[in-house]
Amino acid sequence: MLSFLARLGSRLAVIGLVALVAGPAFAQSRIKDLVDIEGVRENQLIGYGLVVGLNGTGDTLNNSPFTRQSLQAMLERLGVNTRGVTMRTGNVAAVMVTAKLPPFGTQGTRIDIVVSALGDSKSLKGGTLLVTPLLGADGNVYAVAQGTVAIAGFEAEGQAARITRGVPTVGRIANGAIIEREIDFVLPRMNSLRLALRNPDLTTARRIAAAINDFVGGPTAEPLDRGTVNVTVPKNYQGNIVRLLTEVEQLRVEPDQTARVVIDEQSGIIVMGRDVRVSTVAVAQGNLTVTVTEGAQVSQPQAFSDGRTVVVPRTQIDVKEDGHKLAVVEAGVSLQQLVDGLNALGIGPRDMISILQAIKASGAIQAEIEVM
Repeated sequence: MLSFLARLGSRLAVIGLVALVAGPAFAQSRIKDLVDIEGVRENQLIGYGLVVGLNGTGDTLNNSPFTRQSLQAMLERLGVNTRGVTMRTGNVAAVMVTAKLPPFGTQGTRIDIVVSALGDSKSLKGGTLLVTPLLGADGNVYAVAQGTVAIAGFEAEGQAARITRGVPTVGRIANGAIIEREIDFVLPRMNSLRLALRNPDLTTARRIAAAINDFVGGPTAEPLDRGTVNVTVPKNYQGNIVRLLTEVEQLRVEPDQTARVVIDEQSGIIVMGRDVRVSTVAVAQGNLTVTVTEGAQVSQPQAFSDGRTVVVPRTQIDVKEDGHKLAVVEAGVSLQQLVDGLNALGIGPRDMISILQAIKASGAIQAEIEVM
């Protein structure tokens, strides 16, 4: 009897395990992947500089006056007077330098930069960027860049052929800039935090606040709107806000999303969310093809007649209409059933775009259609 009960218990355990595995899996995500902490962000930097050492692939000074002026100003700062001198060098190029200042970037830390040609330079291969200050949106210098430019593309040209791979006028310099100024942002002294949702949604914001309150054990988090959750630092985390953030970031919630259909008409890409629903609707699709063929026929006069040989145009027009039967899409179908129903018509992505827009116009689709 005991052995029978043991076998029965093991079987029930296996059945329960299978049911648990086969049950619906919720797409939960970490709070870390759903929000950004207000104040903890990157800042864009930009600068203007010169790249030298190019093998004749630099800017044409006659066509790029800003390159000539920058070259003259740089040489004057170094004690070389070039005023009134005609310069014909092709080894210099004016460039724009961009970078991202990471959050909590400390003075002396190195960051990567991107160098892009500004004039008519053909390639930045083998060039060296001279000292270039990088400015923030407030006009202050936050980093200084310099180094050898590395590019992934190349260009080769001959008398009758030309080949270009990649973009040889854009390059990168790994660790090419040094941070000279830090952004004044003291995280440990803050008494409250604001979490900004990357995909604003009221339901998601409420779930994030509820998960944080359950973890802390008190009313610490409160959703302010569809894109912001305010978190008051608890007393036991005062002065150690980093520990609070690292623990909150690992909490998992199920994000909600609006039923949306995204259409890119240029490439024919269609992306539909899982909550897209339609009412009962019948759909038919047909293609009208008109083919116009132009030809010429030579008309010659009869023998011994006073006529001329002329070319008479001949036009042939064929009209063909390919139609499909009506397909009924039932109300409340899932995304998979909707896709299967549209695929049953045997249509391509571009015709499907028109069908989705027509269903939306009829009021039979409960989703937002966004055309890119």
